[in-house]
Amino acid sequence: MLDGSSRLGEFAELGYAVVADAVAPDQVDALIAATEPHWANSSARGGVRHALRNIPEVRSIATSATLRALAEAALGPGALPVRGLLFDKTPDANWRVIWHQDLTIAVRERRDAPGFGPWSEKDGAPHVQPPVALLERMVAVRVHLDDCTTDNGPVRVIPGSHRAGRHDAAATDALRMRGPEVTCVVPRGGVLAFHSLLLHASSPAVTPAHRRVVHIEYVGAEWAALPHGLAWDEATTA
Repeated sequence: MLDGSSRLGEFAELGYAVVADAVAPDQVDALIAATEPHWANSSARGGVRHALRNIPEVRSIATSATLRALAEAALGPGALPVRGLLFDKTPDANWRVIWHQDLTIAVRERRDAPGFGPWSEKDGAPHVQPPVALLERMVAVRVHLDDCTTDNGPVRVIPGSHRAGRHDAAATDALRMRGPEVTCVVPRGGVLAFHSLLLHASSPAVTPAHRRVVHIEYVGAEWAALPHGLAWDEATTA
């Protein structure tokens, strides 16, 4: 598990970790059943937003002891889930993601504030790039509902790239050249956890099939309350 001191140090160094068998098979089945209606109602099968707010089973797994232990190993006690997304690569939604960092957060309403910007809107929710100090205290924990193999578009990462702050295009290219690139193969019920500032990408699936993922973002406890009247769009404690 990621909660040992050695794994904590490894995560701090590499910026990611894969934990197999983190979620029990019956919990995976329950998540598949709970998320399926939201896929059916989505105009874009590849992704669904507001999963923490709209799907109780996602909220439950996000606040479970298992996922909290993973998040808190990286962020310390009181790590807070603040956004939930669903992803699935299929023959009809088989996309490529270029190398990037996760630089935006979702908030309840736009409030111009020092250090926050630029702004955008996605599915009706305001999104903003926060200060790097906040991004340095965020991790994503992705629960895999299907086996993620080398053939169905797994996430690829550049280990250690989160330690260099926010990157421009030139810095991204330099880090990619230094490498190495690691492909994150994750079994059904496994978890991929990675730092929000870690460079990551994915290719289209070679043999498209379900690659369903519940993606939950956590922030360190000191950022549970955002400054300047801003508030997390989906933050939940239970």
